[in-house]
Amino acid sequence: MARSKDFDEQEVLNKAIDLFWLKGYNATSMQDLVDALGISRSSLYDTFGDKHSLFLKALESYKTSAGEKISTIAGSTPSAKEAIRRLFDFTINELLSDTRQKGCFLVNAGVEVASVDPTVNEMVCDNDQQLEKLFFTIIKNGQETGELSKDKDAHAIARFMLNTVKGMRVTAKTATDKSVFNDIVAMTLNVLN
Repeated sequence: MARSKDFDEQEVLNKAIDLFWLKGYNATSMQDLVDALGISRSSLYDTFGDKHSLFLKALESYKTSAGEKISTIAGSTPSAKEAIRRLFDFTINELLSDTRQKGCFLVNAGVEVASVDPTVNEMVCDNDQQLEKLFFTIIKNGQETGELSKDKDAHAIARFMLNTVKGMRVTAKTATDKSVFNDIVAMTLNVLN
């Protein structure tokens, strides 16, 4: 008979997300994981596999959770400009509420390991494509309703918005002044006019 686990897998995975997000993949050792997760090394291997497998599960969990939050925000208003504003406000609030200035877990993973890890690269690219598609859909809907001008290419604007969000996530690793982010968003929203 299999022994039942005496820990909550999602809680342990959340601890792994926090550790990888703070230290990065390369600087996190198996001993760091054992210490931070509060489970034995054998339980870690039995439940999550090796360090790389755990990292991928942590990234996927983070990606899914963040994607759900962003989709909810985008779908909560019929106004294109308001939806985009809310997405940027959400991003700013998430970044500035993090006193450890970790930035974005996916962006960090992309910078640290995506160039040498095809699976991480695929996850980061998939996340980027989802966010770009969300911006595109909002912009295209705004153009169709007449709220936004059709003079600009919706794909190009969506890519610009994605790049702005990613840039803000990197900037948050060194900047904590909300006015910096408000200026970035104000200039970005001018593209919609």
